[in-house]
Amino acid sequence: MTRLIAALQRGLSSWLAHHGLAGVTQPGELRNPDTGCPDLFLGTERKLLHVGCGPADKSSTGPGFQSDAWREIRLDIDPDCRPDILGTLLDMSQVPDSSVDAIFSSHTLEHLYAHEIPLALAEMRRVLKKDGIVLSTVPDLQAAAKMIAEDRMFETAYQSPAGPIAPFDIVYSYRGFVGRDRPYMAHHSGFTLSTLVQAFKDADFRGVIGIRKESSFDLWVLALESPQSEERLRGLALEFVPGVSFG
Repeated sequence: MTRLIAALQRGLSSWLAHHGLAGVTQPGELRNPDTGCPDLFLGTERKLLHVGCGPADKSSTGPGFQSDAWREIRLDIDPDCRPDILGTLLDMSQVPDSSVDAIFSSHTLEHLYAHEIPLALAEMRRVLKKDGIVLSTVPDLQAAAKMIAEDRMFETAYQSPAGPIAPFDIVYSYRGFVGRDRPYMAHHSGFTLSTLVQAFKDADFRGVIGIRKESSFDLWVLALESPQSEERLRGLALEFVPGVSFG
């Protein structure tokens, strides 16, 4: 479904361009719909690609990204979120190879089918610079399963900006979103900490650290392409992962 939507978007862009309509973003053209910026990847700032940004901005990413040294580039499938780039985890073709210093992804990987996750992680590696980092967070299925085993499927697990989240929403999709005729908001897979870390290792990220925040029902992974010492990974996690500590 995600690929079909992306294909339809590309087809519509081509049709509009063929008919000479203004304001068309062609595949491969980098344009900010708000500012008309011809190239999002110029400038001396470090580039943060916020994948599946939704309505959020840089303030919702990790603490290490908050300085002016980082320039956020927002990518989302939903044009209503006014992203800089309209795209998906499986099709970031408007992002050049090795062009971003970091990728931030919050609650996006679970929207993919299991066989699509390696494709998405390969696309992340493609656009990431050799020394770049990926920071991704997903729901903690293990914490949700604990409440489900206690027959508390529809009790509130935690409060989100969108409203209260129950274990049912963590596993099957947040009911407040999937009812808006947006099929891409449905969940098609899920993770425990070990399977999340392994997915990144299987995608040839050689420096990976995973963090489980059971009380907030989320998992975090920070990954680099090259091998890293445990000390280096922990230092990066302290810099970029919100509220992390190592005792």
